[in-house]
Amino acid sequence: MTAMTATVLLAGVARAGETAPSRQVLELRTYRFASEAKLKTFAGFLESALVPALNRAGCKPVGVFRAMQADNPKLELPADDLKLSVLIPHADLASALALSGKLAADAGLAPQASAVLGTPMKDPVYDRFEAQLMLGFTQCPGVEVPTLAPDRVLQLRIYESHNDERALRKIEMFNEGGEIALFRRLGVNPVFFGQSIAGTLLPNLTYMVGFENTAAMTAAWDAFVKHPDWDKLKTDPKFADTVSRITNIVLRPQPGSQI
Repeated sequence: MTAMTATVLLAGVARAGETAPSRQVLELRTYRFASEAKLKTFAGFLESALVPALNRAGCKPVGVFRAMQADNPKLELPADDLKLSVLIPHADLASALALSGKLAADAGLAPQASAVLGTPMKDPVYDRFEAQLMLGFTQCPGVEVPTLAPDRVLQLRIYESHNDERALRKIEMFNEGGEIALFRRLGVNPVFFGQSIAGTLLPNLTYMVGFENTAAMTAAWDAFVKHPDWDKLKTDPKFADTVSRITNIVLRPQPGSQI
C-alpha cells in the first residue's frame, strides 16, 4: 500500500461518522479451484451458508459471479474458467478487519463450514483465493443493485495507471468530471466503483456495472461512446494518460448472488 493510497483510505474511514452516504470498504475475492466438481461444491456452500453468514455479519448485498468463455472471447479463458468472484461490502475498515472473527464465531455457519472446509490439506476444496480491498467513490459510495433480471450480466473493469497521481486523476474524472453521472443517464448502471487500496495491479481503480441482458449492455455502451459529453471529457488534457491498461471481464451471477 502506498503512502498516498493509505492516506485516502484513512481519510475515508475517518469520515464514516459524517454526513451520509459514507464510502464503503469493498472486498473482492477470487477463488480458484482444481476441478469443476470442487467449484460446484464451494458454490453450493456460498449459496446455502456463507452468503447468509456474511449478511448476519453486516455485509450485504453479497455478489457471487463467474466468467464464462462465451461472454469473453478476447480473454482466452478456458472453456470453463475455474474461478468464482465474491464481492463483500463493508460499512468501514473495522468491518473488514473483524469479518474472519465474526464468521468463526457464527454458530449457524459452523456445521456446513466444517463439512466443506474441513477437507485434508492434500485435497482442499479451493486452491487459494486472492483479495482486493477498495474504497468506494464519492459518486458511488456503496454497492448498488441495478437489476435482478434473470438474464442479467455484470462487467468488471480494471483501470491500471502508471502512477498514483494519474490514478487519482482518473478517479476525479469519474467523480467531479461527470463520467459516473453520464453512465447513469445512459444505462451503464453502477454496481460499485472502488479505488484499490490493497491487492494486485496497483495503482488501479476497479468498477462493476450491471445490465438486464447482453443486448442492454451493448446498447448502453454504444450510446456512451457516441455521446458528445464523453467526447468532450475524454479529450480534456487534464485527464490525459490516466489509464495504461484496461481489463474488461463479463460475469454471470451465480446461485445465491444478491447482485
